[in-house]
This record gives sequence, structure tokens and C-alpha cells, in this order.
Amino acid sequence: MDALTGLQFPESHAARLTLLVLGGLAIGALLLRTALRDRTRATGIGLPALVDWAPAFPGAASFVRHGALVLALTGLPFFFVAFADPHTLFTSRETSYPGRRINLMIDASSSMLSPLPSTQLAKGAPNDAAFFTTVGAARHFVELRMRGKYRDLVSLIEFGDDAYVITPFTSDYENILLSISLIGDWSELMAFPDQGTMIARAIDQGVGLFKAFDFLDASGNLMVIFSDGMDAEVLQDGRTGFDVLRQAAAAKIPVYFVRVGGSTDDRLSDAMWQSAVARTGGRFYSAADEATIVRAVREIDEASTGRITMREYSTRRPVFPRFAMAAGALWTLALGLRFTVPWFQRFP
Repeated sequence: MDALTGLQFPESHAARLTLLVLGGLAIGALLLRTALRDRTRATGIGLPALVDWAPAFPGAASFVRHGALVLALTGLPFFFVAFADPHTLFTSRETSYPGRRINLMIDASSSMLSPLPSTQLAKGAPNDAAFFTTVGAARHFVELRMRGKYRDLVSLIEFGDDAYVITPFTSDYENILLSISLIGDWSELMAFPDQGTMIARAIDQGVGLFKAFDFLDASGNLMVIFSDGMDAEVLQDGRTGFDVLRQAAAAKIPVYFVRVGGSTDDRLSDAMWQSAVARTGGRFYSAADEATIVRAVREIDEASTGRITMREYSTRRPVFPRFAMAAGALWTLALGLRFTVPWFQRFP
């Protein structure tokens, strides 16, 4: 009975109906056989037994003779359970894995078209634009997580004047890599509609994504931003770097900021970004070349340790094959004994 615990039987009504029909046919066959046997006895002639033999254990011969039938009948419950089409229940459970909830953000603004040569991260890219180097850096980071012991939940956001969720949180690294490859296509970059840089909107979108998945109150959250740091809101609206990252700090989400290329404005100095990022509990990296970007990505990977708790859901799965195979095995064994072993070749 333990094997049936936690199963659903969507076709139980059909199994019960089949059981009633087969039961009725069996009872009818027994009644007909009894009637025919009584008529045979009334008209038959009795003869003395030629050999007076009795088994050492009364009933043993009958048990052996009925063994094949017993096996066949034992297979019936398995058949009816399989006929009811058993399925596992839809369940959920909380499990803990090493890893983090990581929101990757890639800057796709026009300023990211400035040259930043790369032979490793942007191998095969159509040109030396910094955007392709950062796409390669994001891909390299995901590959490092794949090679580790982690089972992260990763999301991907592409931003310019506005921010777009490319892939929501998923534990499927291959899906994230595919999304990174798609946004790294030259034609896709040229079709990107928002060519400015407003990191604050990307932060808002990222925090909203954590909120949508009900992760804000959980530990293990972080953001990784790849951008040149040329934020239009800081340049035009007079906002500080801390203003830009304020919502991440309020949500207690550490930000790891990899600023690629060089700064051309005092208001966007590395010191400004470093101070703002430090308040979130993260770390700022000034990466003017490929080697520095690779080193920053590896340090972020090494720093992103910990465990996360996630809820896993199991879908309904059919389990009728195991019961059908049990019934088939018992019936096959019964037929094999019936037609091969002399002791079993007489059914009652």
C-alpha cells in the first residue's frame, strides 16, 4: 500500500467499471460451469480408481495444480491499478544549494561602441566595440559558475535609456548563455532602441525582478553590472552615484560593478562609483583592458559563495508502467508454468 500513497488515479472510474464487468463474467462462468458439471454427474457412469494413491499432505497436490492460477490472479490487482492510470502528485519542497541569486546587467548604449580590443572575451566579434567585450565577460562569468559547484538562479537584463528583462531568474545556465549570445549579435545591437545610459532604471528593473520572484527578503542576492559608467542621469540631472544605486542599497543587494573603458568626466570618476558601490556591500572594478576584466570576473566568481534556498516543484508523472510490467510478468510466468511444467497443466 505504501507504493500507492501519494498517487492520483484519474481513470479510477474506468478501472472500477472494468473490475465489475470482469467480476460479473467470472461469476457467470462459474455458475454455468457448476450447472454443466451437475448435469454431467447425473448422466455419467462412475468407475473405480485404477491406482489408489494419496499425497502425503492432503491438499498439496491441489495447491501445486492451482499454482499457475494463483500467479495469474495475483497479477490482476496490478493490472487494475495500471488501468486506473496512476500519477504522482504535484508537490513542492524547499531545498538548499550552494550558489547565489545573480542578476546580470549589460549596458547596450551607444557609448559602448567605443573600442576595447579583446582576443579572448570577444573572439569572433564583428568589431572591437566594448559592448562585445562585456558580452564575452558575462558569458565567461556564467561559464565559471557552471564549472563550479554552484546552482545559481541567474537573470539577464540589457539596458540603455530603459532596461529590458531578457531572461528572468532561472537555474538553466544554457538558457542564460543562449540569451547572452542573442543580445551579442551585431544586428540585434543595432536594433536596440535606447542608446543612452541610465543605470538607475536598470537597477530599478533588477530590484523589481527580485521582488517579482519574492527574493527581496532572502539572502544570497547580488547584481553584476557591465557598463562604461557613462550615466546620463548623473551627467544631466545632477544625481550622484549613490542616488543611482540607492534602490539596490535599500534592498540590501550587493552590486558588483565592472566599469569598462576610461572615464571622460570628473562627475563620473572611479572614486565616485567606488564609493557608491561600497555602500551596497559590493565591489567596484575599473577595467580598462581585457586582462583586468577577466581578473574582475574571476574575483566576482570567487566572492559569490554561499547557499540559497529555493522551492522545487515536481510535475505529475505517470507511473502506470511499473504496475503494468508487474502484471505482465506474473501472467507470463503463469502461462510459462502452465504450458511447460506438467504439475501445472491442469487448471481446476
